[in-house]
Amino acid sequence: MDQIKTGRFIASLRKDKGLTQASLANRLDISDKTVSKWERGAGLPDVSLMLPLCEILEISVNELLTGEKLTDADYKKSAEVTIMSLVQENKENKKRMLQSVMCGIITIIAVCSLTVIASYIEMPVAIRIALIIFAVITAVAGVGTAATLEVKAGYYQCPKCGHRFVPAMKDYVKGYHTLTKRRLTCPECGKTGMCSKHIIVR
Repeated sequence: MDQIKTGRFIASLRKDKGLTQASLANRLDISDKTVSKWERGAGLPDVSLMLPLCEILEISVNELLTGEKLTDADYKKSAEVTIMSLVQENKENKKRMLQSVMCGIITIIAVCSLTVIASYIEMPVAIRIALIIFAVITAVAGVGTAATLEVKAGYYQCPKCGHRFVPAMKDYVKGYHTLTKRRLTCPECGKTGMCSKHIIVR
């Protein structure tokens, strides 16, 4: 799905109906910043908002995700393409999540091995220091790579308002977490809580 195309489509339909970003946001009970984000192509509407948005703009969900008005002949074909795009995106998310886990495991093994070697094997001080520095660099690079892969795999859901979002890397790194949740601030409602991780796009 082309978020830029969908965003331009939303903006065009909104203007055709004489709505401002603020008035559209008010009708959906969201902030105008969220509407602006959609129209810039920086994100798609939440699943919970798609039907209300489509009703206001007088389009179908398929047209919203396709980013253009569809004729009856094009509708079925476009629906199939949209479904296949979602399936492919889900596969990619699962793949990124697996790669993130593998990267984390490899990083832990490598850092532990380097630390043990530097601590218990006799060697010149310069080499020992070099090994420790290399272990730190490996840890930083490994954790950074794992985090980058994981943050791109799916989205987080706010426990307060249900908004789904992908956090900025700095927020992701700062937030403490469990295996399935991370403490983040929702960009929609502004509240901080333990947001649940979802890798399946619906």
